[in-house]
Amino acid sequence: MTVHFIGAGPGAADLITLRGHRLIASSPVCLYAGSLVPAELLEACPPDARRIDTANLNLDEIITEMTAAHEAGLDVARLHSGDPSVFSAVAEQMRRLDAAGVPYDVTPGVPAFAAAAAALGREFTVPEVAQTVILTRTAERATAMPPGEDLATLGASRATMVLHLAVQRIDAVVADLIGNYGPDCPVAVVARASRPDELIIRGTLTDIAARVQEAGVRRTAVIVVGAALTAGQFPDSHLYSVDRCRS
Repeated sequence: MTVHFIGAGPGAADLITLRGHRLIASSPVCLYAGSLVPAELLEACPPDARRIDTANLNLDEIITEMTAAHEAGLDVARLHSGDPSVFSAVAEQMRRLDAAGVPYDVTPGVPAFAAAAAALGREFTVPEVAQTVILTRTAERATAMPPGEDLATLGASRATMVLHLAVQRIDAVVADLIGNYGPDCPVAVVARASRPDELIIRGTLTDIAARVQEAGVRRTAVIVVGAALTAGQFPDSHLYSVDRCRS
């Protein structure tokens, strides 16, 4: 028996790996967050599968379901939105499963920042403009950020920054970043990336907060900040350079 942590992608039901889909189809137990995982994915479950919405369960209750499946010899498909490697709360589940002697594996998924980049039609790493992407969040209504990971410190690099779970604090985000990035720095907010009701809001650090508030976006969105969003004049990548191709 194995608990399969599966990245369910950013929202579109067809943005899931073939492996993830196969594991859902072969697991007699499926745990998923009903508010974040597309309902269409559950159609892949076996007809008699036990389907458990974890939206209102605490960690102990979730682990109890997994250990019960383990004792019954049943594989578990544990669906997480996006990719399990970032902001998924998988680490504490793994720690509990390790202590209980329950085996698990991980199948990656399409992360929200990648879906946002696709929606925007932009590359977040542009030659001589930005070669680093910072994935972060804010501490409001969440666990505290480690020392040195505040937005003002992270923003000193002026790298492309993608903020998860922060759109409700858009005013504070702007205040923390404007000193490093400047008021004219381009910003995009992508809500519900890849879903039918996807919404893109573009602006600068000067006006993005007002635009977001006017649109009424309060959740399920990422904030992207950085010059790569609008860069038009930049050298071609060395990957395609004439000198490299001749060498």
